[in-house]
Amino acid sequence: MNSKNLSLNEKIQLLVEALDGDQETNNALSSCSNGDEMLEILLEKSSKMGMSINRDDFLKTPPIRDWIWWKNKDAPLTLGDGILRYQQDNKSQNRRFIGMGALIILLFVVGMVAGF
Repeated sequence: MNSKNLSLNEKIQLLVEALDGDQETNNALSSCSNGDEMLEILLEKSSKMGMSINRDDFLKTPPIRDWIWWKNKDAPLTLGDGILRYQQDNKSQNRRFIGMGALIILLFVVGMVAGF
């Protein structure tokens, strides 16, 4: 299949399918500390596959665009019992957790104040 005849969305879809099950690339992506590092890995992978996808293409095309956006964000609050939602967020400086018991109490108080 000639990738030059494919649309950008089709190229991205092929790349995403190639990443599925590629343990080495997935480990490298998950250990990235920011979206720029992810972009470098994805650019290298797409180049090896012979696809002409550039940085701007990745930044404007889902799902890669969304992955990069998420990697550059720090969740303002994590609900649960103190376990980070995603393993790659373990370097996060934001450590605000609300346990489930505290969440129930908080919702009760908010409900009482709001008159529910």
